[in-house]
Amino acid sequence: MKLDGKIPEGPLEQKWSLHKKNMKLVAPNNRRKYEVIIVGTGLAGGAAAASLAEMGYKVKSFCIQDSARRAHSIAAQGGINAAKNYPNDGDSVWRLFYDTIKGGDYRSREANVYRLAEVANNIIDQAVAQGVPFAREYSGLLANRSFGGAQVSRTFYARGQTGQQLLLGAYQAMMRQVQEGGVEYFPRHEMLEVVIIDGKARGIITRDLVSGEIVRHEADAVVLATGGYGNVFYLSTNAKNSNVTAAWRAHKKGALFANPCYVQVHPTCIPVSGDYQSKLTLMSESLRNDGRVWVPRKKGDDRHPNDIPDEERYYYLEERYPSFGNLVPRDVASRNAKLVCDEGLGVGETGLAVYLDFRDAIKRDGLDTISAKYGNLFDMYHNIAGENPYKQPMKIYPAVHYTMGGLWVDYNLMTNVPGLFATGEANFSDHGANRLGASALMQGLSDGYFVLPATIGNYLADEEIGKRYGTDHAEFEKAAGEAQAQIDKLLSIKGKRTIVDFHRTLGKIVWDNIGIARNAEDLKKAIKEIQELREEFWTNVYVPGEKNNYNKYLEFAGRVADFFELAELMAKDALDREESCGCHLREEYQSEEGEAIRNDEDFSYVAAWEYQGVNGELKEQLHKENLEFEFVELKQRSYK
Repeated sequence: MKLDGKIPEGPLEQKWSLHKKNMKLVAPNNRRKYEVIIVGTGLAGGAAAASLAEMGYKVKSFCIQDSARRAHSIAAQGGINAAKNYPNDGDSVWRLFYDTIKGGDYRSREANVYRLAEVANNIIDQAVAQGVPFAREYSGLLANRSFGGAQVSRTFYARGQTGQQLLLGAYQAMMRQVQEGGVEYFPRHEMLEVVIIDGKARGIITRDLVSGEIVRHEADAVVLATGGYGNVFYLSTNAKNSNVTAAWRAHKKGALFANPCYVQVHPTCIPVSGDYQSKLTLMSESLRNDGRVWVPRKKGDDRHPNDIPDEERYYYLEERYPSFGNLVPRDVASRNAKLVCDEGLGVGETGLAVYLDFRDAIKRDGLDTISAKYGNLFDMYHNIAGENPYKQPMKIYPAVHYTMGGLWVDYNLMTNVPGLFATGEANFSDHGANRLGASALMQGLSDGYFVLPATIGNYLADEEIGKRYGTDHAEFEKAAGEAQAQIDKLLSIKGKRTIVDFHRTLGKIVWDNIGIARNAEDLKKAIKEIQELREEFWTNVYVPGEKNNYNKYLEFAGRVADFFELAELMAKDALDREESCGCHLREEYQSEEGEAIRNDEDFSYVAAWEYQGVNGELKEQLHKENLEFEFVELKQRSYK
């Protein structure tokens, strides 16, 4: 299989504009004759549904929640990047592009990343027009703050609720179209299969999560905007409903899965407190804008942090990376937190935490200023940890957050399956081996508002208007049968081990062996353990309840089944990539200081995997899309 990224010719700054100029169009009077299915209602899905319906297409929108407002995009806290250069500190579209591609450790496409930086300014204008309450300076200009991996302030924010406010903007735009009849809305529906007819995506199979009914939906194109797969680790910052099922079922129908080993571990999370936890809580990266990260210089120093003088504090990020200090990218900050804890300098009861201290910022700027910037985040920490961060440092530790891997897509956001598109975190395209903070919201809205509405017309223009196969077509029958068969199988096992127990055990295997650092021995061990646990799952899991009504256990059982297969692919991808890049740290390929060492000669490619079945082990074939760098110089990252 030859992978064609369909990257346009021409200068980097003109690729997107020239591509739009040359794309085929669908006339306004013909758009109402095409139907598009969009699975997911977060920023990427909600923005796409609103935009396509406004353009005149008939849209079907599917949401696993009871409301589109509960999509996981709501959890993003710190902000969204754009190169407006309001602070006049030297920012530009080119600098945003370069910081993003460098932050991803040169493992993403130049053209995609430049387009992302280019349209980011339009996103801010769109959001402001929708009434998103971004913070403002006294002058009235929108405020900016700094995030990791950049030496400028380019992050727009709404206190610590940026994701929620942006989602409400997309949600209200989408619900306007629901009211107008442009969007047919299906809450509490989970996609279980994609239907492919004559080589093209023509519909999906869903399960009504309330009634249990298996439902068939036909369309001219299918868009997956279903987020990432961080919950394979069991403990992550993701909502418990976040899952990989839609993307993985598409993968099993032929869509390539790219770079599954690229999983971002966020450095600023509230540490694990016990086995009872089902998820972890993120503290926004924006806190590193004013907070200083440190640990005691002496092992076993259990004094109250306020009693430890400056000369006995190890501000390790400031000492190791003087140019960026506490604002190094997430992978660098996470790796260094692990290193100091491995050296025995960690704090708290478990020793798996470091301090994030606002003492100096409060002294410098005043309590009111810090409260205005971060008050809701401080309140959230106080409620969860039982400690007042205004009076003593927060305790933080890295946790799984965002996944850079996802379905392979070309420049048009279409997978290798014609008619099947993937947007936002569900695709792999923009972040390489590590995502810079405040870029997730940027990509989701870029894809939904500006990219997909242009590129999907280029595909539909060649599709016969009004062509329908009918949901009684043999492929719909087959896909519906496959979905029902898995449900029946899960309910029939009647084993003795709970779904949560299997998921927790899988998550520990994945975290211990495919977490912040990886090595060949542990990855091989993980593959074997995953295979054995998966085999036991299919003979000993207990799924209570029935299929023809609301059954949360059944929902989670299907998702955990998919996580088992994905986890093995993640380990295989990490084992195959014999280099360190971004979040993928192979212990065999690092400097004496613990910095990642890339191998551009052998691994400057996108690893796109083709599903070939499961029989004891997962069978996958690797396809490579070589990454060509024409406009930036490849060099080892340095934030020192």
